[in-house]
Amino acid sequence: MKQLRIRTLVGLFVVAGVLSWAGARLWDSLGTLPKVPLAAPIVLAVIAVVLLATALSIRSRLRAQRERRPEAKGVDPMMAARALVFGQASALVAALVAGMYGGTGAFLLESLDVPARRDQAIYAGLSVLAGIGVVAAAIFLERVCKLPEDEDPEEAAPAA
Repeated sequence: MKQLRIRTLVGLFVVAGVLSWAGARLWDSLGTLPKVPLAAPIVLAVIAVVLLATALSIRSRLRAQRERRPEAKGVDPMMAARALVFGQASALVAALVAGMYGGTGAFLLESLDVPARRDQAIYAGLSVLAGIGVVAAAIFLERVCKLPEDEDPEEAAPAA
């Protein structure tokens, strides 16, 4: 499984943000603007907490195994793989969603004097922060689940 790249996530965030900003400008020219739901930052924050709890649980189990504690529970490889896939998928989707809300929020910054739009800008900003939290938790989970590197056979062989 490939490791997440920060460049990819930032690229998704920027592209989604630019497209969302342009879409919000176009939509606003028609006289309306799609709303940023209050549930968006809440759902993203819940996903971040679940990812972080999973990472901490796996890390403590692995530490107990390394220290050979008698009460240590093993880590099922399939469970770790599923958690890793969930984390990577969550990070990719969170980068897109955070970019989308970031672009909408950037557009809404022009009209903060309207109370409804100010609330929407706040929800968008909180969604971006929660999306960053999801990405951070997913990267932490990925680091926890990373297997030790196998030695390269060419480096392990002594030079003749």
